[in-house]
Amino acid sequence: MISWPTPFIPRIGEGAYSSGINMWSSEFERLIPTGSMERADLYVCGITPYDATHMGHAATYVAFDLLQRVWLDAGYPVRYVQNVTDIDDPLLVRAAERGVSWEFIAESETQLFREDMTALRVIPPMAYIGAVESIPLVVEAVVKLLASGAAYWVDQDVYFNVASDPEFGGRSHLAESAQLKIFGERGGDPERVGKRAPLDCLLWRGKREGEPFWESSLGAGRPGWHIECSAIALHYLGQSIDVQGGGSDLLFPHHDMGASEAFALTGKRYAQNFMHAGMIGLDGEKMSKSKGNLVFVSTLRQSGVDPNAIRLALIESHYRSNRDWSADLLARADHRLQEWKSSLAHSRGTSAHETIAAIRSALSDDLDTPRALDAVDQWARKQHGEGDVGGPGLMSRALDTLLGIAI
Repeated sequence: MISWPTPFIPRIGEGAYSSGINMWSSEFERLIPTGSMERADLYVCGITPYDATHMGHAATYVAFDLLQRVWLDAGYPVRYVQNVTDIDDPLLVRAAERGVSWEFIAESETQLFREDMTALRVIPPMAYIGAVESIPLVVEAVVKLLASGAAYWVDQDVYFNVASDPEFGGRSHLAESAQLKIFGERGGDPERVGKRAPLDCLLWRGKREGEPFWESSLGAGRPGWHIECSAIALHYLGQSIDVQGGGSDLLFPHHDMGASEAFALTGKRYAQNFMHAGMIGLDGEKMSKSKGNLVFVSTLRQSGVDPNAIRLALIESHYRSNRDWSADLLARADHRLQEWKSSLAHSRGTSAHETIAAIRSALSDDLDTPRALDAVDQWARKQHGEGDVGGPGLMSRALDTLLGIAI
């Protein structure tokens, strides 16, 4: 599957991250010192393309785009992989509602996502892999899990035995009652008869009448959700990666179960860090397709909103925070953007080097974008009279390189 064009990223000199890149997720903290790794590996869970890219999606992918930019600025080559769940129950439901094929919806919405990511200057993954094209990888993984005893058959379906990972649940730290509730709400089937344990998750769904299927050594069927990402990540990034990312709603069950499946396949810890972006709400409720309270990137773009303003609005708050989208938020971002443009266009003011150092310092501290934006605001307010004639040009390049704001 093709991704989208790579934005041009100016070089501003390799960043100085003397204290390393501090990344947090839930109760996990890990300091990655400069020079401790030859490259940085990142896997971020992609969309299920049954609707357009909304602000919740955009916030997640902009957050991990910032992480890529920090790594690249620090001199680390980045290997980034993202999936597309281009076959799943929501696609089938939406196709039936619209009276079109699920393939049409998957391709058209994925293409719209590509266009949105291009407009937001998000660096594309090196491998952008659909669930359909990953079926051979999934089948190979499921066969291995069956052979090791970590998976078992229930009628024509295959399930993962979560007890095969002694650390299952160690990422989300949820009580079993909470796990069961969330699992049932997010695609799980805790009451399925024949399973060894309620939390065991589907690896391979055998052929059902009226549903798409693919022939395999497991019989006709299609992949389960969690194993899709595990199989893709292990194939393209190896047995252990630096960061597994996604929205906070994926921590359980998706990331917990995917990590357990990967452990059962390799015997190694799957990801050194789990990073999760907060949820974006509207009028106090999480923005989601099921609620229908969505603000789409494409709709804003088509109405003439500058994608730079959308991106600035998304990073006004910290990536881990749950926050609301609003017209006021977008207006503040647009005002900030115009102030920056004015300063860059008319100033011969103060040197940009100190401000760039402040931006780098903020981003190296768990992608602290509020502090980074404040540093730029302070620089903009100081632009008066004579000064470093190279300041505005260097600052413009730094905003693009570090924050993805192209002015």
